[in-house]
Amino acid sequence: MKFKKEVVKKVIDYIENNLEQEIDLDKIAEIIGYSKFHLNRMFTEETNVTIHKYLQIRRLTVAAEKLVKTNMPIIQIAYEAGYHSQQAFSLAFKQIYLYSPKIYRDRGIFVPKQQKISMCKHFYSNKNHLFIKEIRGRAA
Repeated sequence: MKFKKEVVKKVIDYIENNLEQEIDLDKIAEIIGYSKFHLNRMFTEETNVTIHKYLQIRRLTVAAEKLVKTNMPIIQIAYEAGYHSQQAFSLAFKQIYLYSPKIYRDRGIFVPKQQKISMCKHFYSNKNHLFIKEIRGRAA
């Protein structure tokens, strides 16, 4: 169990250190040394989210922060978030944040949808998940 958490932590650290680079599951699996299927299964078991979804929502969260806190052009933010067009970025952004990037910027309020997951002892820290694994342990 502890070993699995260490592997997941390595995946999270790799993603966080390379958010603005081209990342795909094959590359992560090669670096970590597991098949992409096994790696994704371990990650999902420990975090309740797939590697792809975590990467996507983390990138969109960083993009949302840039929209509110900088004057960078939306197209530049889209490219840095890994999107090849502003249209694709806007569609993905609106699915998560319910507003287009321009409207979100105009509102001026940053709300993170996915903080970095921090692997800790017997539970993981994800502010959007409320430490459910630890709470279950206390209730028993």
